[in-house]
Amino acid sequence: MKIVVIGGTGLIGSKTVQGLRDRGHDVVAAAPSSGVNTLTGEGLADALAGAEVVIDVANSPSFEAKEALAFFETAGRNLLAAEAAANVRHHLALSVVGTDRLSDSGYFRAKQAQEKLIRKAPIPFTILHSTQFFEFIRSIINAGADGEVVRLSPAFIQPVASDDVANALVDLALGRPLNGMIEIAGPKRYEIDVLAREVLAADGDNRKVIADPNAQYFGATLQAETLTPGDHPRLGATHFETWLRTSLVRA
Repeated sequence: MKIVVIGGTGLIGSKTVQGLRDRGHDVVAAAPSSGVNTLTGEGLADALAGAEVVIDVANSPSFEAKEALAFFETAGRNLLAAEAAANVRHHLALSVVGTDRLSDSGYFRAKQAQEKLIRKAPIPFTILHSTQFFEFIRSIINAGADGEVVRLSPAFIQPVASDDVANALVDLALGRPLNGMIEIAGPKRYEIDVLAREVLAADGDNRKVIADPNAQYFGATLQAETLTPGDHPRLGATHFETWLRTSLVRA
């Protein structure tokens, strides 16, 4: 089966491409670097010719509200139109747990707009809502840093390994469209500030973490459960502590 992965050279995309190829499928890793540009439409028709499934894991290069909205709306319209012309049978998109609860954030309003386009399109679809990836916890810490102090929300987060997200995308791509949403999360939840202290301690980083309920997350103030999944999500197999030890060894 031919499957096209939009954003196929990024963190999740490259792992998804490899997982599908390991199962014997014909996979196109589509990205501007490979001549496929969803913003301009360049290369889309050729890439999608004969494809049965399209997986969209591309992200906006900017988290600013206007830029993110322009990216997701333009790329979404171009991609869905090209899929309809190519008779694609399944559109699978990666989004974020809590997107519907984060309207204060321009970035998440843009993600909401992307999902709305998918739901209105004639192509059968599946949307995978993922919690934050382990690999981006340090970026969250740095976003809250001001000198030697890091201010982070004490809201709960249930992060997941990128490998587990890619495995979920592979399984969903090879199944029937759900015409709905499914969630994936890691096996354990943490308060964001507590998790940050664990990471900084492992890194030998002496910055002080302060729990601040007003600390912003992509421009939004979090409630305790904003970033946690609902009942019965798919759970990744990888525990954060195991991943953290492995990442330090690799570093």
